[in-house]
Amino acid sequence: MHKYLLAGVSAFAIALTSSAYAQELMFPKGEGAFSWDSLQAFADAHKDLSGQKLTVWGPWREGGDQEMFESVIAYFEDATGVDVEYGSSENYEQQAQIDAAAGSPANITILPQPGLLADMASKGYLVPLGDATKQFVLDNHAAGESFVSLGTYKDAQGAPQFYAVPYKSDLKSLVWYSPDNFADAGYEVPQTFEDLQALTEKMVADGNTPWCIGLGSGGATGWPATDWVEDIMLRLHAPEDYDAWVSNELKFNDPKVVEALELFGWFAKDDKKVAGGVAAVGTTDFRESPLGLFTVPPQCFMHHQASFIPTFFGEGVELGTDADFFYFPAFAGKDLGKPVLGAGTLATITKDSPTARAFIDFLGTPISNEIWMAQSGFLSTLKSANVETYSNATLKGEGQILLDATTFRFDGSDLMPGAVGAGSMWTGMVDFVGGKSAQEVADAIQASWDAIK
Repeated sequence: MHKYLLAGVSAFAIALTSSAYAQELMFPKGEGAFSWDSLQAFADAHKDLSGQKLTVWGPWREGGDQEMFESVIAYFEDATGVDVEYGSSENYEQQAQIDAAAGSPANITILPQPGLLADMASKGYLVPLGDATKQFVLDNHAAGESFVSLGTYKDAQGAPQFYAVPYKSDLKSLVWYSPDNFADAGYEVPQTFEDLQALTEKMVADGNTPWCIGLGSGGATGWPATDWVEDIMLRLHAPEDYDAWVSNELKFNDPKVVEALELFGWFAKDDKKVAGGVAAVGTTDFRESPLGLFTVPPQCFMHHQASFIPTFFGEGVELGTDADFFYFPAFAGKDLGKPVLGAGTLATITKDSPTARAFIDFLGTPISNEIWMAQSGFLSTLKSANVETYSNATLKGEGQILLDATTFRFDGSDLMPGAVGAGSMWTGMVDFVGGKSAQEVADAIQASWDAIK
């Protein structure tokens, strides 16, 4: 049975006072499309751990996500006999650093910020996972090389080491649409970026408005445009250029970045292409923006946004019937494969133990992914996880896009310094749709980056 760590002081200290409760297995072993053989093989390989303890610190707290992760933990406990103590808090990122600095971290720390993990590695707070785990990720995850890169940071001596494995991914490279509206107008889902541009122009020629775009988000206004630009960067230029841009080795005002901004402008800065005209782009709230897909007649036909956006579609909109999605396509004329923009969580060892090593191994089993896949809000890049266990067709389709990806890159603005990625880049996007040129905006964002160096 596992325990839940309340937030407040160090995870280790709280574990001493937490109370245990039984966690039943959510899905009976042997039933359904789950890879039960992987659970048995894992159990056979870890028979010597019974009675030992493991502490896990992560981002999932309260409500659904916490409960679903705990349902996964239950299978680890069942297979190993290990007593797991899981904890989180509202400020889980800061608490993870505080505990590590105090020498009292959890055995396993799971975070959605690669930049923060890199900082922790440089201070000696993370334990290298070794070449075998690195090779496993390379071989067994879609776009494995991308995830190896995402989990590799410099240690306290400046040497690169592999520290983090992917678990639970999010998908951003999506375009949402109404199948009925497409069918009524005779439109087909575009397979290439060239097709997407041609479809956009055809809709305009037909007297229709192709896109709903809204950048409004209170103090975070502008962030939806950063996803557009990041997705476009991955389709115009090599992944190495994207990485260099995120680290500022490729300056924000480099011609390659300006090109990506201008291509976003091709969609967003044309009154005929966006609902409400260009003036509405910077002021429309991102939560309200997709509603134009479902009006009669439709105010727009396409909406670029991440996998979470159906939450804001409103009552009565049925996924798969009233709303569906397609992959934000790559250029046919460029040899860049199928890049995907996303986010997700990464699991690390912050206090080494045999149980910690076993848990990292467990996250590489199909069953550890499938248990959450069968519920909601979980996408997996593990190639051996059975896509038939996804709880609905929407998640299955999104998961397939991740499996088909040749390159996966983390949200770039989240990896940039906060003053840029969550500051000047947001305001710069608003300035751009408000009338400033791509070069002017890029120069201003680069100047803000230079100012914090």
